[in-house]
Amino acid sequence: MATDESRNAVMSERMQLNLARVEELSRRMIAAMAARRPHDPGLDGPGPELLAASGMAVWADFFKNPQRLLEEQASWWGKSLQSYLNAQAAFAGSQPAEPVIVPPPDRRFSHPAWESHPWFSYLRQQYLINAETLQRSMDQIEGLPPREEHRLRYFTRAIIDMMAPVNFFATNPEALERARETEGESLVRGLENLVRDIENNNGDLLVTLSDPDAFEVGRNLGTTPGQVVFRNRILELIQISPTTEKVHKVPLVIFPPWINKFYILDLKPQNSLLRWIADQGFTLFVVSWKNPDESYADFGMEDYYREGYLEAFAAIKAITGEPKINAVGYCIAGTTLSLTLARMAKDKDASVKSATFFTTLTDFEDQGEFTPFLSNDFVDGIEREAKASGCLSSKILARTFSYLRANDLIWQPAIRSYMLGEAPPAFDLLHWNGDGTNLPGRMAVEYLRGLCQDNSFATIGYELDGQVVRPSDIKIPFCAVACESDHIAAWTSSFAGFRRFGSKDKTFILSQSGHIAGIVNPPGKNKYGHFTNPAPMSSLSPEAWREGADFTPGSWWPRWGAWLAKQSGSLVPARHPGSHPDYPALAPAPGEYVKRQNA
Repeated sequence: MATDESRNAVMSERMQLNLARVEELSRRMIAAMAARRPHDPGLDGPGPELLAASGMAVWADFFKNPQRLLEEQASWWGKSLQSYLNAQAAFAGSQPAEPVIVPPPDRRFSHPAWESHPWFSYLRQQYLINAETLQRSMDQIEGLPPREEHRLRYFTRAIIDMMAPVNFFATNPEALERARETEGESLVRGLENLVRDIENNNGDLLVTLSDPDAFEVGRNLGTTPGQVVFRNRILELIQISPTTEKVHKVPLVIFPPWINKFYILDLKPQNSLLRWIADQGFTLFVVSWKNPDESYADFGMEDYYREGYLEAFAAIKAITGEPKINAVGYCIAGTTLSLTLARMAKDKDASVKSATFFTTLTDFEDQGEFTPFLSNDFVDGIEREAKASGCLSSKILARTFSYLRANDLIWQPAIRSYMLGEAPPAFDLLHWNGDGTNLPGRMAVEYLRGLCQDNSFATIGYELDGQVVRPSDIKIPFCAVACESDHIAAWTSSFAGFRRFGSKDKTFILSQSGHIAGIVNPPGKNKYGHFTNPAPMSSLSPEAWREGADFTPGSWWPRWGAWLAKQSGSLVPARHPGSHPDYPALAPAPGEYVKRQNA
């Protein structure tokens, strides 16, 4: 029997060092996982009600139509056997393995071995056969309510994606090849990456999507010049420095989503919406939300309304001397801007002249891809977690959003980082994606219960600061921009919500691409075009509007800029931040709140 000394004699020095590092990293990983904070188990998966209802539906379907189940079983066995025989022939060298299922284009299986090697070709074929059978079986289940049927299909797809052979080291040819070529070095680097992610997230596992050292807000992100001119406990108000001698009289303020940081609109000079707006001659303010902690547990929607929106409006009116403002709300900040405008209408407060909404939902009847996470099993878990910790952690939000695009934001990054040992890329958008903010516990529950689940704003009305408000209360001109392939705020749902507004002047723009790329789409690149239709929104369904729309290549920014100019009055001398005696410069842009990281 070989001794340790004889085994080490045939083991390279590099391999011995790698094994020693593995032992050290394993100890660190165990220690980091032991520090994991407990969280509500309701956040980890669907409740037993969905599983029970699905099981009952399967049994009912079996007794109602046993022939269909037998046919599915026979089809699966037949395809699996044929795939096995084809693989045997390929191993014997008599002929290449003929696919039972023609593989669809899928960059997960881009390594040549998935085509050329009989074993890996067989693995992929069996995976495709299993996936096809499982998906079809779930699609054929009858008797579930539409919502539960949607959830069952989503979680089935999630399991299918998770079980792809590429996600496991022993069945990933690229990972095996890299480990052999580097004598295990790639696996050690991967373990280092894994331990780093667990340590940085207090025992939880969140894949680092971008190089954390490549970007710094204020150095190479969020660099458009300006000054913080107002600050309260929930926001900093940044006034962007003008770039023109004359500016439009009516100022503009942008409210970014309060689960993200505002510099998505200012990633770099060549695609910065903030810089572009300043270049068009507008006095521009942008809100930077505070990243709340447990001390904000009782901070609710009414607090955001008063301290977030009304105080920002008051400061801008005082700084500029103008009685009216144009406002922009992005995503969920657009939803709360809608509530604010409806509530202001109750007080006959005409401070806002026009509104613009980016990828905003005000009608949650169709919850789209978020349906699986807006049922009581998940929301109950969120409510318990928010009450226990005082806030809804950005890590929970990030995980939820990532699961909507799990292959791109979980499995593939995990493979690159943990199996191949690669460093995360220097990608500004992914850096922003991982730099989220917490939500105050009370406000998170109010938003999920009252707006998302009950859809009260679009139906019976939402109570805000003592008044029930509805979209029909909003009468001011608005421009809404939605994105064609948005997986967060489906454009058809966005359109349906804006149809309910009481405004006579309604403009709707449909941009190509998704939730971020469709908005951060500067002129000059001509990457994504947009659709417009002058027909009244109230007379058309979303599908009819799209069918009759005109397509324009290139960015929607100039079209919106022209619309905004008509709402913004004549030109006046440029206003410089910090020049008002009651609102001096408090800090240079991007301010202090945006730099606060989660513990």
